Amino acid sequence: MPANQQILLDNRPDGEATVNNFKLVTTQTPALADGQVLVRHHFLSLDPYMRGRMNDSKSYAASQPLGEVMIGGTVGEVAESKNPKFQPGDKVVGMGGWQEYSVVDAAQPGALRKVDTTHVPLSHYLGAVGMPGVTAWYGLVKLINPKAGDTVVVSAATGAVGSAFGALAKARGCRAVGIAGGPEKCKYAVEELGFDACVDYKLHKDAHSLSKALKEACPDGIDGYFENVGGMVLDAVLLRMNAFGRIAVCGMIAGYDGKPMPLANPALLLVNRIRLEGFIIAEHMEVWPEALTELGQLVGSGKLRPRESVAQGIAAAPEAFLGLLKGKNFGKQLVKLI
Repeated sequence: MPANQQILLDNRPDGEATVNNFKLVTTQTPALADGQVLVRHHFLSLDPYMRGRMNDSKSYAASQPLGEVMIGGTVGEVAESKNPKFQPGDKVVGMGGWQEYSVVDAAQPGALRKVDTTHVPLSHYLGAVGMPGVTAWYGLVKLINPKAGDTVVVSAATGAVGSAFGALAKARGCRAVGIAGGPEKCKYAVEELGFDACVDYKLHKDAHSLSKALKEACPDGIDGYFENVGGMVLDAVLLRMNAFGRIAVCGMIAGYDGKPMPLANPALLLVNRIRLEGFIIAEHMEVWPEALTELGQLVGSGKLRPRESVAQGIAAAPEAFLGLLKGKNFGKQLVKLI
């Protein structure tokens, strides 16, 4: 069995996460038992939720145990199988973690899923046609529930979730407005992803300034908002929300280092009768088939053209992950492992 390079969580962050929280080790892959599959990972997904798992604190998911392989989504190829449902060469998606190989008990429901790479590149099953895409679909369709003509806004608009959100919103006849960092990302949002407008938050030092820019981009106000960031961005959006607006809260990356994020104008939630709901997509597995079908069609038809930032090799994962938390990625952040 092959040697396997792995990244472990070595110690917990004290404030901001650093590369010293991680440890690279090499282990021997164990022999397969009946029902198991050996997967050679091609790509590892890096996602903001991983930062919360690094803390030993109450959250919606269990903390990442110390001394164990970091959790993470992977796509790859079956290298060896002792399960009749999987054959060597099958392309699969699973939660293999920050390592080059994984041994999977393929009989467990949802542990490993075959994917078709005829029209959708393998890596996209970690982004637009994977968990991030389904996250965007659920927040838009089930929580914001827009009608044609509504104005919907998403922060981190050029990331894996935001880019899928834009395509899904346009398919429903909405005015889609993004919030992103830097002119290059905003240009990409409009010209490649099809957003009607994109606001560069880096040009604004406070919520009132950002809110003025949102007023220009959203002349009819904001009916629905998909929240990935929190902090100043949420304050700015609340100033522009229409009565009976809906906010789907997916993440608040501005506070992932443990800094408090006070809300400047919480009374606006009452004044505008806002419905705000947080959600975790793993708790809504019933929507995945419908969502993945639509997302696959959008990618296959070219209506969703996701961009990827790719780091090379498992050793590069910690630096790439820390860069993701600071918005250094452009599109879905991946690590190429083969």
